[in-house]
Amino acid sequence: MTARLAFVESPVQLLNVLEWAHARAATTAPAPGPAPAGPAQGTPAPTSATTGPGPSPGADGLTVVVLSPTDPMSRGQLRRMAQLARDEGFTVHWQEARGGRGALVRTLRRLAGPLRAAERVIIGDPFSRYVQLLLTLFGPRHLTVVDDGTATMEFAAQLGAGERLVRWHRKGRLGPRELALAPVTSMARRRLAPGRARTVEIFTSLPVEAPPGTTVTENHYTWTRARFGPPALTGGADLVGTSLVETGVVDADQYLRVVTRLARTHGATRYFAHRRESAEKLHRIAVETGLQVVRPELPLELIARRGPIGRTIVSFPSTVVHTLPLALSGTGVRVAVCAIEPEWLRATASPRAQGFLAGVAGTAAHEVDRLTARATSRTDRLEFG
Repeated sequence: MTARLAFVESPVQLLNVLEWAHARAATTAPAPGPAPAGPAQGTPAPTSATTGPGPSPGADGLTVVVLSPTDPMSRGQLRRMAQLARDEGFTVHWQEARGGRGALVRTLRRLAGPLRAAERVIIGDPFSRYVQLLLTLFGPRHLTVVDDGTATMEFAAQLGAGERLVRWHRKGRLGPRELALAPVTSMARRRLAPGRARTVEIFTSLPVEAPPGTTVTENHYTWTRARFGPPALTGGADLVGTSLVETGVVDADQYLRVVTRLARTHGATRYFAHRRESAEKLHRIAVETGLQVVRPELPLELIARRGPIGRTIVSFPSTVVHTLPLALSGTGVRVAVCAIEPEWLRATASPRAQGFLAGVAGTAAHEVDRLTARATSRTDRLEFG
């Protein structure tokens, strides 16, 4: 069977690799036939344990390599997602890719063989310097890019326009680190583009236009819906947090004021924190708004599907305004998105920030309610747009 190798660096990437594998299995399932004979008595059942010098294929020839991040929240969620993947029969190899001096060399040495042998490579973040370096050294014949937040939208747009790969919240000027890595980024961009010897697939739940030569496959979250739920619904609302403050896009005080208004307007009781939100900001939210701050143990799509979840979910522009309507289809949960107003942005925010965030909110599914925060008097209020 053709070997497939997936590199993930976040819990959402791993979730979407599972969705990709589930969707691919559904479209390539063989016609029903006689059941295969079981193992002979005394033959040990196959396991997902990794043996040998490098990762070995699991179910459907897919091996997942976790390029482990350093922050505790991401690591914890990834550990739990990795166990879910093992439960589905996939081999998961945990690689301490950032584990101090020599980690990069050890990672490259361990992955060199599987990378050369892989017929298809699945990645979740084409902007990742680590992934770009791997693609520079080993160019796959078939490449699939799955969602990792809203990066997919920017990647598809930049690939289609022939632009260099830059995250939307980064400012235009290249710093010393970016200049040093420019050759890697340039080579990786060519390896991320389709050509005579390479196919590129984008597996996404986001509204992206296929760059020339690429294939876009829709992610309907069928594995999530089949595996979990439907959820029990609470009578109130839940708020979904964002790391826009931590990435330097939104002013912290403005953000806190809007969260307070949203909680009051919608009767929210819980605040689901983004895994990158700082402890200091979350403490302020809990103290000043009275909201129960929840640090999810899994991606929000799975948490919401398992339940209990509020009958209304209010989010700022992010991937969840596209994914939650799919994951919660048929449950009666209402999803609303609150647009980011220009006055909330920090002076140091990227010039592209406002337009990009407006695009994320504006392209959400038609069943997602649009909210706007308008200061009409001394008392701010939230209105449906």
